Amino acid sequence: MYLITVLGNLLIILAVSSDSNLHTPMYFFLSNLSFVDFCFTSTTIPKMLWNIHTQNKVITYDGCITQMYFYILFAGLDNFLLGVMAYDRFVAICHPLHYTVVMNPQLCGMLVLASWMMCAMYSLLQSLMVLRLSFCIDLEIPHFFCEIKQLVQLACSDTFLNNILMHSGAGVLGVGTMAGILYSYSKIVSSIYRISSAQGKYKAFSTCASHLSGVSLFYCASLGVYLSSSAAHSSHSIATASVMYAVVTPMLNPFIYSLRNEDIKKALKRFVEMKTI
Repeated sequence: MYLITVLGNLLIILAVSSDSNLHTPMYFFLSNLSFVDFCFTSTTIPKMLWNIHTQNKVITYDGCITQMYFYILFAGLDNFLLGVMAYDRFVAICHPLHYTVVMNPQLCGMLVLASWMMCAMYSLLQSLMVLRLSFCIDLEIPHFFCEIKQLVQLACSDTFLNNILMHSGAGVLGVGTMAGILYSYSKIVSSIYRISSAQGKYKAFSTCASHLSGVSLFYCASLGVYLSSSAAHSSHSIATASVMYAVVTPMLNPFIYSLRNEDIKKALKRFVEMKTI
């Protein structure tokens, strides 16, 4: 599954970067999402595979904090990029005549840069808050990676501020982005309904069908992890739900965005033919 995730996301990045026809805002955001998915799954799965191979589940304290930092960073970026892609689809469908003016290269770059900066600062803040905690010796994390909630629960010192930061951060970043996506799609749906021809409706819907599938998969998996961690007392159940979020979703995204996308298929075909020649 990890190899499929790496190969699939790298192929999308390769297709977008090698074909000038795909140098558009939609594919610029898609290539960034693929890079983030590749990094996101690479923060946890290689270490887990190494643990399985060596039958040694030890991780250093520094390694644990580093893994937690990058996990929060790339999970947040996934969330923000899906929101940015929803805004891109909103402008393309609701304001098609102004699309090239609104979604100019400067704005696209600023949106991605702002997402990186906000997620980096948020992840750093969460990591610094964990660093102030004290832990007992012989610590055993009931998870397949250093998940922040599991770490905070195992601390021997007061974790009130950590819990406040975790829940407020998830509310502001997660719920805020999701609200923006829902608003964008409400406007998109109303615009599609106003199109008179059935062919026009289908063409408009097909431009955002892949993104809508990716959003549904991401947030359903995230909600599953959140509900399982809130309701289940079994650490095995929580870890199992996290696999869907941390492994399955990044693996399926390349299929979602490429199998129904003729532009990506043609770009990959042209790249293979060029290398063959």
